[in-house]
Amino acid sequence: MDIISQLQEQLNEMAMVAVNTFGTLQRDAPPVRLSSSYPDPLNPNPNPADPASQPQAPPAPGAAAAAAAAPPPPQPTQVPPQTALDLAEQPKAMSHALVLAAKKFDALVAALPLSSEEDQLKRIQELQAENEVVGLELQKQLEAAELELQQVEVLFNEATDNCINLKKPD
Repeated sequence: MDIISQLQEQLNEMAMVAVNTFGTLQRDAPPVRLSSSYPDPLNPNPNPADPASQPQAPPAPGAAAAAAAAPPPPQPTQVPPQTALDLAEQPKAMSHALVLAAKKFDALVAALPLSSEEDQLKRIQELQAENEVVGLELQKQLEAAELELQQVEVLFNEATDNCINLKKPD
């Protein structure tokens, strides 16, 4: 694989790592209050002990018996400490991977051959001359193929004429 293809592949890898890193950071970021006038997203009911802040629903007939027989609501599950640790370490690992990909890209760029403008122009002229030679060779091959096609068409027409006229070949 040439150096330019390696650079393109490394750039694609860097873009993929960056997108995954930003997506993970966005997904795992804790909610943030926009203003003190908005309710806290982590604690929508700031005074749970205050009965005035509790929403009151009118009791339905027979609801007292159903409430006594119903099991208590499930408690919210706590995130295990290992998962919280992984969430804290994941951005570091992803940023490390992004830095490594960038360093690999820099190494590939450093491996590019350095040349002056005159050298580049000289190389372009050499490639153009080579292209001219190959183009002429292809043109000759095309002309030879067209001549052969004409000969085959003549022979094919003679063969079809002989078959139609039921003549024996000469």
